[in-house]
Amino acid sequence: MRGRMTGTSRVVAATLIAVLLGGCGSAKVYREPGASSQAPSRPRPGVSTAVRSGDTLFAIASRNGVRVQDLAAWNGLAPPYTIYPGQRLRLYPAGKGSSTAASRPPATTPSKPASGTPPPAATPAPKPAAPVASDIKWRWPADGELIGRYVTGEPTKQGIDIGGASGAPVRAAADGVVVYSGSGLVGYGELIIIKHNEQWLSAYGHNRNRLVNEGQLVRSGQQIAEMGRSGAPREMLHFEVRYNGKPVDPLQYLPKR
Repeated sequence: MRGRMTGTSRVVAATLIAVLLGGCGSAKVYREPGASSQAPSRPRPGVSTAVRSGDTLFAIASRNGVRVQDLAAWNGLAPPYTIYPGQRLRLYPAGKGSSTAASRPPATTPSKPASGTPPPAATPAPKPAAPVASDIKWRWPADGELIGRYVTGEPTKQGIDIGGASGAPVRAAADGVVVYSGSGLVGYGELIIIKHNEQWLSAYGHNRNRLVNEGQLVRSGQQIAEMGRSGAPREMLHFEVRYNGKPVDPLQYLPKR
C-alpha cells in the first residue's frame, strides 16, 4: 500500500534519507554565504548542541553564531555534512591544532638514526573496531542466499544482499516504526526504513512492492514488502543496519544460519 506523503512525512523522509546515504553523496552540500567576510567563530569550550529533525549544518551554525567551516572541522565532518537527529555537535575544537590548519605545529624533518642503530619497528596496523553492542534481538529479513557482503568504507556495499525469488516475503528484522516508505532514494529502488530506537535503524531496498506505510508500527518477523529487483540487476533484498546513522555490518548482529 503506497499512501501519499504529507508535508511532515516529506521532512522526515528527507532527513532519514540523508542519514541513510552517509557517504553516497546525494545529500545537499550547504555552503556558507559570505564566509570570507564573516567574523571568526568564537569557540564555546565544553558546550555542545543537539541536532533537531530537519536541521542542516548551516542552520545549526547560524543558530549558534559560528561558521559552517569551523563547526564541520570541530566535529570531523566532511561534505556533504551528513548529520542526524539526536547527534551532538561540539561548539569548540576537540583540542589544540584540530580546528584549523594554521594552528597545527610546523612539520619537522625526522632525524636520521645514528650509524649502526637499527630503525624503529613499524607501528602495527590498528585492529578493526569491535562491533557496537546491541540489545535488539535481530532476525533475518528474508530467506535466500547471501550474495553480497558489507565492506567498510565502500559506499555501494554498506549492507548485505540476499538473493531470492520475485515476490518472496521481506520481513521486519526487529520491532519498530516505519519512518520511510518510498522510492525517492536513487540506487535503492522501492525502499523501507524502520526505526527500532533512538540509535538503531534498518533499511530494506529493491522491493517489488511495499506493504507498510510511514508511521506504522511493525513487529519482528512481520512481512513488510515483497522481494523484487527495483534498482537492482536481479531479484534481491539489500539490507542495512545503522547505528546513530552510520552503517555497521549486519552479519555481526544477525543470528548464525
